[in-house]
Amino acid sequence: MSGRFDYAGRTALITGAASGIGAALAAGLAARGAHLILVDINAEGLEAVAAPLREDGCNVSTFVVDMADAAAIAKLASDVAAAGDPVHLLINNAGIALGGMFEEVEMADFERVLDINLYGVIRMARAFLPALRAVEDAHIVNISSIFGIVAPAGQAAYSTAKFGVRGFSNVLRHELAGSSIGVTTVHPGGIATNIAASAKPPPGASEAEIAAAKRQTQRLLVMPPAEAARIILKGVARKKPRIFVGRDAHTMMWFERIFPTRYWSLMQKMVGAKRAS
Repeated sequence: MSGRFDYAGRTALITGAASGIGAALAAGLAARGAHLILVDINAEGLEAVAAPLREDGCNVSTFVVDMADAAAIAKLASDVAAAGDPVHLLINNAGIALGGMFEEVEMADFERVLDINLYGVIRMARAFLPALRAVEDAHIVNISSIFGIVAPAGQAAYSTAKFGVRGFSNVLRHELAGSSIGVTTVHPGGIATNIAASAKPPPGASEAEIAAAKRQTQRLLVMPPAEAARIILKGVARKKPRIFVGRDAHTMMWFERIFPTRYWSLMQKMVGAKRAS
């Protein structure tokens, strides 16, 4: 990839746009002069994001879609094409979390995480590649996670999906090399969104255990979504193939690179030492 990706006057489609990083990306892109197609399963939240952007003069359309529904994704692509809207930038951001050890979580819950976090990304890419090929300069942004680099215990479903997004994105980038479509993978660290709070707890967990886990998670979610969006949009404008968001993400990336089989035990020792001090 070479040159820069300009946002002004171009159309960006964002999934998971009703809150968190997706909503912050929508605001950031609107401020940069982009037109928006916002997608989420949460109709009320989607409209809450879209309304003020429209009032500021941004061209915004919204679609309520479940990223686990393959037929709905295909219909979304058809509806966007029928409206005559070009798509220059596809941001696959929608995702859910699921805590709990592998043997504890229900298989149906595990599969839903894969359906949304991984297959949703794959299906969106397949559905919108024709539209992206039809414009002069296009870009795909797939939001993975730092848990697509490291694999903490208790994150089997989420890490499986996010590692999958990372692998799929790498393959897609190689296959599209030399074309007019670029691919960026994003690995955020602890961003202050509601994804952890809305995660389904593992079966059998007590209210006290759930509350303690949420408190521990919230301590790690420190970066405001607007700052995460700024970093992402800056990197995409430069057509960077990979973007790490947050100091914690960079730290864990280096831990995994230097200690590929021992990083988890070392990180646990570091966290234990910090708690004891």
